Amino acid sequence: MRRLYPLPDPAVPPGDAVTADREWTLDELADSYAYPAADDPVRAGRAGWLRANMVASLDGAAHHDGRSQPLSGAADMRIFGVLRGLADAVVVGAETVRQEGYRPARAREAFAARRAAAGQAQAPAIVIVSAGLGLDFTLPLFTAPLVPTVVLTGAGAPADKVAAAQEAGADVLFAGEGLGVDPARVAGVLGGRGYRRLLTEGGPALLGQFAAAGALDEMCLSLAPVVAVGDAPRIMRGPAVPVPERFGLVSVLEEAGFLFTHYRRS
Repeated sequence: MRRLYPLPDPAVPPGDAVTADREWTLDELADSYAYPAADDPVRAGRAGWLRANMVASLDGAAHHDGRSQPLSGAADMRIFGVLRGLADAVVVGAETVRQEGYRPARAREAFAARRAAAGQAQAPAIVIVSAGLGLDFTLPLFTAPLVPTVVLTGAGAPADKVAAAQEAGADVLFAGEGLGVDPARVAGVLGGRGYRRLLTEGGPALLGQFAAAGALDEMCLSLAPVVAVGDAPRIMRGPAVPVPERFGLVSVLEEAGFLFTHYRRS
């Protein structure tokens, strides 16, 4: 892996460990993707910080045959693991849970000390965003999580489904007045539960809602060196915004033809 951006300081000798093409340690990747500190001015007044992690093909496909795994690779999975290792909670749509076969996040020894120092649980909580709560409560997400799974829904969600989720051990939180979730309220509701470092893995509909609501703080996009064709959606699908929102480039890493880009809302 090599860093393409930020450009190296001219005072750094060519081939220095900062810019050389070499194997990065998990700690180095974690430092590179660290969340802004609570006292960082960019987080002023924000209950939580929401970053997204997605992969796309060269032609803009968000998945192939309904799953993102065919677009991924070894380096992409390392960064995927690092981003989870830094997060308090992973926010994901119910349809993505079903399509990708989500399981509980696991504790990883490589991040144990870092998480303990930050006051985090052993692993991030999985937060499922669902309006109708049409979920399978016999899945390991509910029967065997290391950290209780959170179900995020609207106040108008079916009462029997809410009761079933709670009986299955889920922590049900409400972030909307009607049936669905208000994306602008998600960070505040989860922040109130202590989940402030948030990571969303989509899918495209949920990510599009966050972006359209101005609730997305960071975008970590892996560009895969493949062409998928087909009719797969883009990484975001949702209502149009009046004016495209600009994000600033934080970093670019490269390995095996993959580009790992990291953007932050300007």
